[in-house]
Amino acid sequence: MNSSYAVPAVALVVVATVLVGAFGLRISRTTSDFYVASRTVGPRLNAAAISGEYLSAASFLGIAGLVLVQGPDMLWYPVGYTAGYLVLLLFVAAPLRRSGAYTLPDFAEARLASQAVRRLAGAFVVGVGWLYLLPQLQGAGLTLTVLTGAPDWLGGVIVAVVVTAIVAAGGMRSITFVQAFQYWLKLTALLVPALFLILAWQSDGAPRHAFDEPAAFREQRVVRVDDSIDLTLDRPLPVTVTGTVDGRTHTDTRLELPAGTHHIERGTRLTFAEGATVPHAERSGGGNLSTSQAESREERPLYATYGLILATFLGTMGLPHVVVRFYTSPHGVAARRTTVAVLGLIGAFYLLPPVYGALGRLYAPELTLTGDPDAAVLLLPDRMIGGVGGDLLGALVAGGAFAAFLSTASGLTMAVAGVLTQDVLPSRGVRHFRLGTVLAMAVPLAASVLVGGLPVADAVGLAFAVSASSFCPLLVLGIWWRRLTPPGAAAGMLVGGGSALLAVAATMAGYPGQGAALHALLAWPALWSVPLGFLTMVLVSLATPGRVPPGTAGVLARFHLPEELRTEVTT
Repeated sequence: MNSSYAVPAVALVVVATVLVGAFGLRISRTTSDFYVASRTVGPRLNAAAISGEYLSAASFLGIAGLVLVQGPDMLWYPVGYTAGYLVLLLFVAAPLRRSGAYTLPDFAEARLASQAVRRLAGAFVVGVGWLYLLPQLQGAGLTLTVLTGAPDWLGGVIVAVVVTAIVAAGGMRSITFVQAFQYWLKLTALLVPALFLILAWQSDGAPRHAFDEPAAFREQRVVRVDDSIDLTLDRPLPVTVTGTVDGRTHTDTRLELPAGTHHIERGTRLTFAEGATVPHAERSGGGNLSTSQAESREERPLYATYGLILATFLGTMGLPHVVVRFYTSPHGVAARRTTVAVLGLIGAFYLLPPVYGALGRLYAPELTLTGDPDAAVLLLPDRMIGGVGGDLLGALVAGGAFAAFLSTASGLTMAVAGVLTQDVLPSRGVRHFRLGTVLAMAVPLAASVLVGGLPVADAVGLAFAVSASSFCPLLVLGIWWRRLTPPGAAAGMLVGGGSALLAVAATMAGYPGQGAALHALLAWPALWSVPLGFLTMVLVSLATPGRVPPGTAGVLARFHLPEELRTEVTT
């Protein structure tokens, strides 16, 4: 890709983000402005802002990468991401707004009158927020590396600095305008190039069904292996090697690798002939989450699909940067209208990433070997169109990608900073909110620099699984079940969310190994961790009936009665 176009596009997006944020700063004056924009954001603006922050690196880059590598089954990701808002609309949106809370810990305390539950909810908000922030920073690093060859940490640092400045300066008021602007930018950045790519594909004579046949190289292609991998071949494969294969070093040597598994060392260059089938590759370290999940999907496809569906359907309602947006609505009716609008906006967006994934399988199949399938969206304009037109379209995509990182990181930083300010720092004023903003970004930034990256959609899936297992039971039972008690809520969050987190951490660490009976259970925990969270919450609450907070009936009435009716009852 020609960075002479792409780098100015990214710089323009960053400058535009700062200018739009500065506009919000001009009208951000009070503490309420910083936390919830004084609860005055209308449905249309709020829906665009929610869509802007929700469509993250996983949506912009990760879904296309997963479709490229693992096929049409990955379409459950955008379906689940969208359907999560339907669940949110039916069960949570309006009552959550009527709770009068600023954050999820505020809701927990308002419902259960327990500081212990509030602190536990705060810990999960911070944990989920940091898990979600990490792939945004890693995606930014990948984008800048693809564009310019810069170190993979630089993009994350740029995003962190810009986001911290915007959130600390203007709070929720600023990022509302920023995220609404960035939704339309992201939609344009995928839609316009997609139209040209489809036209190029139609006129190119390429296969019309990307997944009917094994992926193959449409022209001679040189692939550099950045991490050691194992190639599994069904038949002999001719290849030219510069590097180390199966322990032997070669320099521009023509080999015919026999059927079986072959170990390729890091830094090796493989030259594949036109028409050669793309071999199946696995990371040799065994600690890659995407590899583990892909293997478990092959072993237990139905279980993996249901686990993915449950995590994405129920995880949305507990994502801190999504939930905090409903506190900015003027009233419960506006919160519902906002959710309906969000369904339309993100549904339109999610029609586009699968197109890039399918085209990537035809035109950039080597990304399955390099370990960078998330780069397909960035590379396709140059690969399929080329010339100045391809460079300009690539620059548009790159700008949209950075908008995705900036908008989602802004919302997450806002949510985490709010919890840190409310529950960790000694004061709740604007000055301490700004300190909380710095802390909210510092930890995931350090992790993104020190720890190797995961495919962004899989890493975000981890946050969804933990959110679905911890906050979904708390919100649903807290809003709809009067017998919930503080011990029940705490136990349910710990058992459900904690077990999901431990399960995926074990998968990332390579335990219990490919093919083991527990492998799929740990790689896709939502199917058992979500029911476990609900069951624990219910059973412990039933076992502690005397701990139901006094005034629960009044609290639930406030959640469910329309604002105007509550006013009439009060007067």
